[in-house]
Amino acid sequence: MGKVATIFKVYTDNPDDAKQVSELISKTIKPQSIQLEEIAFGIKVIKVLFVHEDQDGSASYEEKLKAIKGVKEVEVAEESLL
Repeated sequence: MGKVATIFKVYTDNPDDAKQVSELISKTIKPQSIQLEEIAFGIKVIKVLFVHEDQDGSASYEEKLKAIKGVKEVEVAEESLL
């Protein structure tokens, strides 16, 4: 099987907490990369990239992200075979 890159969009309970939540994600899950992106009028989304084996699937990463304090919603933005 091949490797898969999955980018998640993570929305926080409070837009002002996006930086703190992104730091918490970096410490607890250790993604490939993480960045903040402003989408509109001060609302920020956290984009999180994971590279994993195809058979592992992305559901476990989504569950781990949802379990982090301050995370309101998680969605798969992109998924691609490498």
